[in-house]
Amino acid sequence: MTVLSKPTKRLKRRRRVRAKVAGTAERPRISVFRSNRGISAQLIDDDRGHTLAAVNWTEDGVRDLRSTDQARRVGELLAERAKAAGVETVVFDRGGYQYHGRVKALAEGAREGGLAF
Repeated sequence: MTVLSKPTKRLKRRRRVRAKVAGTAERPRISVFRSNRGISAQLIDDDRGHTLAAVNWTEDGVRDLRSTDQARRVGELLAERAKAAGVETVVFDRGGYQYHGRVKALAEGAREGGLAF
């Protein structure tokens, strides 16, 4: 029996999700990365392999917030940048993380910002 570490288990879940979820130009994928210190997200067009918009927790106005407020703000900023890029609907890729806590707050912030999942 093999003992897998937490990051290895997350990567296995991530690959399983990515086999089913793909972004297009009309409906790009929101890719979420969560670390102990912060959270970041990107809008990715998998057909072309391009990132359309990205937000990081180190940006001004986001860094000083508490973790769930930070995640919600990242979602709102991503929605604003998606609107500027002409994107209305997206596919959500939780990156192997549970849809809970900061990941859920980011998704809710993006929905409040006007993105449809």
